Amino acid sequence: MNSPVDDILKSLIHFEKSPNTSIYIQIAQQIINAIQRGYFPEGTALPGTRKFGALLSINRNTAVAVYDELASQGWVDIVANKGTFVLMPEKKTAAIKGALQGLEKLKTYPETAGFPFQPSFNLASTEEFSVRKYVINDGQPDLRLHPTHQFSRWYSASMKRASLISKWNQTQEQSYTTFSKQLCNYLNATRGFHIKPHNIFSTRSTEMSLYIVSQLIIQKNDVVLVGDLSHYKSNMIFQQAGANIKTIPVDAHGIDVDFIEKNFTKHSIRCVYVCAHRQYPTAVKLKAERRLKLLQLAKAYTFAIIEDDFDYDFQFDGSAMVPMASADGQGFVIYLGRLGQSFFPSFQIGFVVAPENIINEAKNYLQILDKQGDLIQKQILSELISEGEIHRLIKKNITVYKQRRDYLCVCLNTHFKEHATWQVPVGGLAVWLCFEPRISLIKLAKKAKSNNLFLPKTILYQNKDICALRFGFGHLNEEEIEIVIKILKQSFEAVVQKKYPLLIADFFN
Repeated sequence: MNSPVDDILKSLIHFEKSPNTSIYIQIAQQIINAIQRGYFPEGTALPGTRKFGALLSINRNTAVAVYDELASQGWVDIVANKGTFVLMPEKKTAAIKGALQGLEKLKTYPETAGFPFQPSFNLASTEEFSVRKYVINDGQPDLRLHPTHQFSRWYSASMKRASLISKWNQTQEQSYTTFSKQLCNYLNATRGFHIKPHNIFSTRSTEMSLYIVSQLIIQKNDVVLVGDLSHYKSNMIFQQAGANIKTIPVDAHGIDVDFIEKNFTKHSIRCVYVCAHRQYPTAVKLKAERRLKLLQLAKAYTFAIIEDDFDYDFQFDGSAMVPMASADGQGFVIYLGRLGQSFFPSFQIGFVVAPENIINEAKNYLQILDKQGDLIQKQILSELISEGEIHRLIKKNITVYKQRRDYLCVCLNTHFKEHATWQVPVGGLAVWLCFEPRISLIKLAKKAKSNNLFLPKTILYQNKDICALRFGFGHLNEEEIEIVIKILKQSFEAVVQKKYPLLIADFFN
């Protein structure tokens, strides 16, 4: 006859082949549940692995794996030549009794801190949540184009590399990594640089790159110049660093460099932040003459230039103009960029190109925030660069995005020819759409929301001179683009017909 333990095991344990949970894990979890419920008191002897395997009709190796799993979690004790015995893990966390502190208050976690601290107004979140089916963003790529299955294979292969553990256990970087060398090669080939690994470091994102750079070069009340329309995230980072932000006019040729010379004196500016390739949010390019003059002013006025090249890879027509940093022989430009924008966010990185002494200091900040980074991600990106796969993926996606840009412009021409102006962008994933007649964009967003289209406030630009939105199209396919434009037109007409008054408050929303 079977022992009572055998009968309990046979009646309680049920498992099935599953791609998500291994059989030995399923069995171990059910035995743990039985111990917790008191079926197997402490000291109970479990059957040997051969008998256990025969009892449940499983391979002996699976039975061994079950007991090893239970032992690793402290539920059984495997004694050589004697057997496997049930343990009752000790309660590791002792209760803290708070005498004279109001025990009734300990039943819920406090909502506010009991000590004073300084909240940051500059870093207040701009994120908005919406369940609407359609969304216009500021120009993000389409994650549906990411080759998921291909990257899964690459990720799995990288995880299995024997060298991965040694890299993770490495206390400090003895020499420049394969990734930093491959990244240098890629940037030298695509952006006209002549850099070496000591001129570059990588981060999780361009925002992280800018945060480190701002902490390094900006002190409280330093003057930082940005375009009068600029990226809200970069402004938040500069404000948090204590900068005194001043704006420069932006026209069809980028920031007005002459304005700097006319309105500022030498040594009064700490840095100028510029998106020379495509100004955010208007997407205009800083023309060559202004680039050259800005470099000359940087030398004469001794200020730094932070060149943010956030979407260099998305060039549809002609050749992309090489960064200002590639023509900087005096060390005044700090270049920020992204790699892998055509991929899923987990495979995207930010990077900084600058003189060696700046890079060395920046790495001191980086080792506090993110010492090693994602080694698997870097391994995959290194192989994508060396094998030329990254060029093929970018080229393939650019073809798709160019078709979407063209279709968006066709739809705009059909529905907004009389009510808006725009320039067909030669690159990037957004169109700068200016409305006429000028309306309340807050009212437009509210009406669009009722029609299942979400317009976040961060893409709306309205003041006494501007009524425009940054229309990101990269994440929308052609069918979605047509639907979104029709909803936008319907919402626009509803706002115009009702003749909503344009309030002063609208300028500040």
